[in-house]
Order: sequence, then structure tokens, then C-alpha cells
Amino acid sequence: MTLLASRAIHRRTVLRIAALGLWACAVSAQAVETIRILTEEYPPFNFTDKGRITGLGTEVVQAVLREINVEGQFQSVPWARAYETTQTNANVLIYSINRSKEREKLFKWVGPITPTDFYLFSLKSRNVHLGSLEDAKALQIGTVNQDIGEQYLVSQGFALGHNLQSSTRYELNYEKLKLGRVDLWVMNELGAYYMVRQAGDDPAEMLNKVLRIADISGSGNYMAFGLKTPDAVVERFRKGLDAIKKNGIYDALQKKWL
Repeated sequence: MTLLASRAIHRRTVLRIAALGLWACAVSAQAVETIRILTEEYPPFNFTDKGRITGLGTEVVQAVLREINVEGQFQSVPWARAYETTQTNANVLIYSINRSKEREKLFKWVGPITPTDFYLFSLKSRNVHLGSLEDAKALQIGTVNQDIGEQYLVSQGFALGHNLQSSTRYELNYEKLKLGRVDLWVMNELGAYYMVRQAGDDPAEMLNKVLRIADISGSGNYMAFGLKTPDAVVERFRKGLDAIKKNGIYDALQKKWL
């Protein structure tokens, strides 16, 4: 065999191996038929009712799974655990998660699934007034561990254990507010109203929107993957979400819950 022929065979072999590698990666990405899905107790977007995880965000994720023919293994866990697990493992989806500057490079974002608007709430009976967010530093605020509200306030100079009182569950903060253990509650508007109603109270009578937090409002709650998940898997979910927004399923779910 000549040197030229040997080089040609070697070159063809290398090209075949490279092609097989690319094919294997593509097949692997497309062949993911089961995804681990993590969420938290955050009604009305995601919560457990009679042993079943439901809510607006949950139903949107389920619609996407049906659209792309993928099974989802849903689990509700404390938010800090869901947040860390998604970042450290491949093929783990998290929802409903707010997109922020601090989180931007930590996740691969699929797309928004529910609306969101954040406020600092007080009890109407307390008659709290704030001229700016800076004024809130003199008060005690109920937050949830690693939630977007807590992360944002920390980024603005608030401190855990000083003026932020962190909990593991959202409903605990409404209890703290009623008991006078905190002065303010940072929370999504729809979620706050839902929890107040679940507690048997009327939001219009109980809550005062003291200050809207514009920096974390308006963009919506997302579904997202950690950086270890292949781009092809993320893109598959993006296409599924786009599809249900085009075929009317997404709008129907929004009307059902909101």
C-alpha cells in the first residue's frame, strides 16, 4: 500500500468516527424520553393538591411534554434544593423560575410560562408607607430561601437575619405578616392573593401593595434547564412551548387559571 493510499484510508476513518460521534450526540439529545422535573409549593403556579402536583405552570409544562412526546417525572421540593439540583445535573427541568440578571448565566432558559408581578405587601391595618426600596431596610421582610425576591433584595443591600427573615415555604410568610413577626412580605401578586384566599381571608381587605419591585416584574415565570443539559434537549422544549402558544393551548390554560 502506498503512503498516499494509507493517508487516504486514515482520513476516511477519521471522518467516519467524527460523523458517528456527531450522530451519537444528536441521537442522544433527541432520544431523551424522560425528564426529571423539579418545582416547589408556589400556588397558583405549582402546588400539590390531594397528592398531585398541579397549577398553571404545571399544566403548561405538561402541555409541552405532550407536544414533544416526552415523559416528565415531577417532584415538589424546597426551592433551594430544586435550584441547586437543576444546576448540577443534566436533563433536570425547573419551573416556575424568574429570570434575572444574577441567574442569567446559570441556566438555559426555555421560555416564560406564567405572568408575574412582584410587590412588597403589608397588612392594610399597619398602614405602612415607603418612599423607596431603601426605606424598607428599616423594616422586617418575609422572604423564601433562594427565591427571586430574596435574591433581589440581598443584591440591593438587604441582609438575611437583619432585615430579611427567610422561610422555606411561601405561606409561612403570610402567617408571619398576620402575627406581626414581619412588617412586609415580598411576593408575586397572583401567588399572594391565592394564599390569602386559601387562608380564608380577603386579599382586598388584608393586603396593601406598598411598593412594586419593577426589576423582577413583568418578564414572567420560566421553565429552564441547568448548563449540563444538552442544547438540543433545551431546543426541543423551546419548540414545544412555541407550538402550544401558536395552537391556542397556552392561552386556554391562562384563561382557566387566571
